[in-house]
Amino acid sequence: MTEFRDADLQGSVLDRVDLGGARLRDVSLAGARFHSVDLNGVVMRGVELVDVSIDGEIENLTINGVDVGPLIEAELDRRDPDRAKMRPTDPAGFREAWDVVERLWEETLARARALPPELLHEQVEGEWSFVETLRHLAFATDAWIRRAVLGDPSPWDPLDLPWDGMPDCAEVPRDRAVRPSLDTVTLLRRGRMGTVRELVDGLTEASLAADTEPVEGPGWPQPRSYPVRQCLRIVLNEEWCHRLYAERDLAVLEARRP
Repeated sequence: MTEFRDADLQGSVLDRVDLGGARLRDVSLAGARFHSVDLNGVVMRGVELVDVSIDGEIENLTINGVDVGPLIEAELDRRDPDRAKMRPTDPAGFREAWDVVERLWEETLARARALPPELLHEQVEGEWSFVETLRHLAFATDAWIRRAVLGDPSPWDPLDLPWDGMPDCAEVPRDRAVRPSLDTVTLLRRGRMGTVRELVDGLTEASLAADTEPVEGPGWPQPRSYPVRQCLRIVLNEEWCHRLYAERDLAVLEARRP
């Protein structure tokens, strides 16, 4: 195993690197940037966390003896009551949740349309552009609804955009260079959102409690059975979180507007 002692590694770039089980002692990470980093099971002692921003899935995070996860969840729900609706338990709840998703995205799209089209292809601090975000959500619907739930082994559109860490798969498009217009991507999105609307409108207690039939063939998700409830929850989470990211970055882009 490689050891670094008394080394100056400032500005180093670690991309697709496995540091599982690593030991860091007397290490400065001041100003470091972490993106798509797996920190499950990490133990930190004697750390200094000042002016730190963390966005992600937080569960069972204990700071100074306090599990802060429930506190964060409660505060986020307090700030936005619609957020709690993204955890539905019955068919009516899923329909209400999708109502919220449709309403909020219409507001976000209206905000995006007020910007010059070229800004919608700009990335903010390395995150997806607005157009790329919509392409990724089309992929999420294709993967978890059209493939996993509805059984289409190859539901992909050429504009679909998987997450960056997904292993390459010849059957799944991943064109990072294409720059479709907002209208083109919105048309794709509306079709995919309509598929989800049709599914949730037809949900029953029995269909919601069912498991999917495994879909054979390469692609994502892997060809096995999944609870329908889980597939829908994944899509809701994708829609909710990526809209928040989009709103955050639109504020930056608005400041850049000529």
